[in-house]
Amino acid sequence: MIDLLRRYPLPVIVLAQLFGTSLWFSINGVWLSLAAELSLTETDLGRLTLAVQAGFITGTLTIAVTGLADRFGASRIFAVSSLLGALANGVFVLVASQPPLDFAFRFVTGLCLAGIYPLGMKMVIAWTPKHAGAALAWLVGMLTLGTALPHLMRGATLGLPWEWPLLGASLLALAGGALVFLLGDGPHLPVSSGPVPLRQGLAALRVPRFRAVAGGYFGHMWELYAFWTLVPLLAARELARLEQGDWLVSWVAFAIIGIGAAGCVIGGRLSRSLGSEWVARWALTVSGAICLTYPLLAQMPPILLLGLMLVWGLSVIADSPQFSALAAASAPKESVGSSLAVMNAVGFGLTLPAIWLTSGLWLELGTWVALLLVPGPVFGLWSLRRGRAPTGTT
Repeated sequence: MIDLLRRYPLPVIVLAQLFGTSLWFSINGVWLSLAAELSLTETDLGRLTLAVQAGFITGTLTIAVTGLADRFGASRIFAVSSLLGALANGVFVLVASQPPLDFAFRFVTGLCLAGIYPLGMKMVIAWTPKHAGAALAWLVGMLTLGTALPHLMRGATLGLPWEWPLLGASLLALAGGALVFLLGDGPHLPVSSGPVPLRQGLAALRVPRFRAVAGGYFGHMWELYAFWTLVPLLAARELARLEQGDWLVSWVAFAIIGIGAAGCVIGGRLSRSLGSEWVARWALTVSGAICLTYPLLAQMPPILLLGLMLVWGLSVIADSPQFSALAAASAPKESVGSSLAVMNAVGFGLTLPAIWLTSGLWLELGTWVALLLVPGPVFGLWSLRRGRAPTGTT
């Protein structure tokens, strides 16, 4: 079986990524039922989402400080993180009505996700170094589907307890960890023989090209997770205007977030001929334009707005794997893992104020909160322009 897995490493890694990252937005998928049963608000949704993001940031910083990503086997870190994340997500079911324990276990879940997502990127580079942009597109596509998966699971279990989809996500994470543990580490990025200090991960920021790419990624991250947090609220608004019940919200949210996987794959294919930077710039341009115009179009027919959200969901994540590929290509080879961990930590740090602002101001501003996301794509495009590589460079 191990030989079979190693014959097809990319499908194994992306499937494990799909399973592992289902933990990320597991409570968002069941939010309507959870909120109704426990009398929670949109502010509580933002608080618990922020807990995961804060845990992820802490985890990536820990990886960067300790050099774990470059000192130990990525497959083992991935497997252990999947196991612990599954347990933390499962315990949340027991403490969901007990703050601050609910926050604490969502924080631990985010902490464990730091051993899944960045390490998955490193494994893809280690197993399939050629056309990294296209390979990482599949990985981030699975992250996107993993984010959307709880909405699908909730839609498929309507009428059943909200705990079921959460426990299902934990089982999927366990399966993903087992797959990666059996696969093992790839041959193209050897394990470092000694500690990698934080300054070595930060050293990449002194490279102009890496710094420009990181700036583009930071702008992208300001928009991405705040948008994903808003999707169920935006979808519920349009379905209410269509006089449809809440039962459709989970299905529509899954479609809007999940279509981003197709955006990643399409972007990956385009990157082979047009370059990763071209894909990243156009994805930022499209999603940024929608951020800017969505509130102005808020009184359009709901069907048209739902269609626009699908385009938004397609473009908002399509640039992410290309930023990862560009960063991996421009970072010092001996500290790729730590450099990516630092970039992820800063990028996810920017999601905290974005999520806090948009979820906290939703009741007051409604669709106008989308304007708060505009600075992200604008800054990302500016940064890429300052450090533009020759045409066709990936």
